[in-house]
Amino acid sequence: MKKFSTLLLLGLISLNLSAQKMTKDKKAVVASVEKHKENLIKISDSIWALAETAFEESISSKLLADYAEENGMTVTRGVANIPTAFVATYGSGSPVISVLGEFDALPGLSQNTVPTKDPRFEGEPGHGCGHNMFGAASLGAAIAIKEQIEAGNIKGTVKFFGTPAEEKFFGKVWMVEAGLWDDVDVNVSWHPSAEIEADVQSGLALVDFMVEFYGQAAHASADPWNGRSASDALELYTTGINYYREHIRPTSRIHYHIQDGGQVVNVVPDYARLWVRVRDPKRDVMLPTFERVKAMAEGAAIMANVDYKYSLISGIYETLVNREGGKIMQNNLELLGPITYTDEEIAYGKAIQEATGKPQVGMDGEVHPLKETEELPGGGSTDVGDVSWNVPNINLGVTVAPKGTPWHSWAVVACGGMSIGHKGMVYASKAMGMTMFDLFDDPKSVEKVKEEYKTRKGDVKYEAMIDGPPPIPGK
Repeated sequence: MKKFSTLLLLGLISLNLSAQKMTKDKKAVVASVEKHKENLIKISDSIWALAETAFEESISSKLLADYAEENGMTVTRGVANIPTAFVATYGSGSPVISVLGEFDALPGLSQNTVPTKDPRFEGEPGHGCGHNMFGAASLGAAIAIKEQIEAGNIKGTVKFFGTPAEEKFFGKVWMVEAGLWDDVDVNVSWHPSAEIEADVQSGLALVDFMVEFYGQAAHASADPWNGRSASDALELYTTGINYYREHIRPTSRIHYHIQDGGQVVNVVPDYARLWVRVRDPKRDVMLPTFERVKAMAEGAAIMANVDYKYSLISGIYETLVNREGGKIMQNNLELLGPITYTDEEIAYGKAIQEATGKPQVGMDGEVHPLKETEELPGGGSTDVGDVSWNVPNINLGVTVAPKGTPWHSWAVVACGGMSIGHKGMVYASKAMGMTMFDLFDDPKSVEKVKEEYKTRKGDVKYEAMIDGPPPIPGK
């Protein structure tokens, strides 16, 4: 009995200490997000329904920029020569803390808010990566900090970066090149996920490029000897890529998408085009693989007796992890505690898992411990990586879909426009706002984050992997 009483007392003390850490200022940040919650959900749902793709997010961008302006932030639109990119700012002086917001959708993923595949509009885009929630949550955090600066509780400058085209062209790369983070001390970001964690894992560096082959058209039956087939070159090229896969690092990835392989069966095609992507967790491993894959295009053109053209689309760095920032974020996640779900939401999640062939375990709303940083992580890529090589970055993942959900699929879209997504979005906004408050409130924490950034970056000189202006449609 005595042992039980001691354990109970220790538990109560622990709970009391945790409660004490949720200061009145952090409660004010949470209250601000709650105050704006319905508007943030409305914005997120509007962006979800619009589902605008890379560099075409004109209304989605405007919804976010307008709401920032309505709440007293100064907005500069069309930054970095990108019509849908913007910066919303409030305050003056140091520290300067920024937060990222994305809002582009993926092609072909239109979906209703039902737990089985059911497109709203067949073949149209959908938010299969949850970016409708990304931008709204981040703006909510920025506004909460703005209100704290306005109230005199903290000093400094908060910036919200509206960053388009993460899914295809990697708009942040041009924004980095424009120097938009040059005066920022620390950047904060998040991404929709299937679990809650302070994200201290990197992503994969990648490079995107286009290869076009130019031959000579001819009748495919009457005089094929007069033709030089661009599609022959394309097939030889993809065959070379596929043979090369055996000889690359296990961590590397090569993808391609054939965009034009000829138009009709009875013509020797004089034009063919494919989009190629090379990835690896380490940029210095990815680059030699990329050079080899690029060189193969010339070999394919020689074998098919055609001409070819190589065009760089863009490339991105792996994410530079910051564990000091992760610790700050982790503390705030633990203060917030888990997300709780209704029986209906759990059933919805299990129905999605059933439809996608995953174990029917429902939602994971628990706060996961801070993990060890893996040397060679798998997964995807993000242009947040380029930001992270120019300013310290603190990242967060928050549950917006059931455990095991295939990402970049209809299943994420199905959650992003209803209560499961709404809960994750609001939670992320609070966690980021609280973490940003810590950075404003404690200069030592900013210095620790910056020192780790300098150590991890070392003597690497950042060089953007772009060639020319952003590929804005219609320009």
